[in-house]
Amino acid sequence: MLGFRSQRLTFIVATALLAAVVSIAVVGGFFEPFNVTYDHRALIIGGKRRMLISAGVHYPRATPEMWPGIILKCKEGGADVIQTYVFWNGHEPVRGQYYFEGRYDLVKFVKLVGSSGLYFHLRIGPYACAEWNFGGFPVWLRDIHGIEFRTNNGPFKVLLFIGNSLL
Repeated sequence: MLGFRSQRLTFIVATALLAAVVSIAVVGGFFEPFNVTYDHRALIIGGKRRMLISAGVHYPRATPEMWPGIILKCKEGGADVIQTYVFWNGHEPVRGQYYFEGRYDLVKFVKLVGSSGLYFHLRIGPYACAEWNFGGFPVWLRDIHGIEFRTNNGPFKVLLFIGNSLL
């Protein structure tokens, strides 16, 4: 059986690969490449100063069939960006078993956002401040010996260090 570090590393690598695939799909299929800079007043995207309006949509709170309508309503309401957390507890409900289907099909969600012409902001966490059970942490994480969440705690810092160094 893999140790905690090895399993966490596997999850981080899988998430990084997913992000790379999503980036390729979005840039390759839906967006033209663009440069983003900042002039201390606004973002400059593709040479144009922009003030972006963001809409938070938590993909697992709705079915995939509902996503196109939700995204369209956000766009009609003036949003330029859809943002969401990655909900770790949904993507790794059992230690070492990863799930990216149904309500947790992040690639499908990102492609829908991109095809609508909106930008996408991925909030990778690990904590999801979204009135989500256990802050998005998988419940099995509480069984890690010595862990204390969201503190200057050794086991928790190891988790964060591994995640931040790879992403």
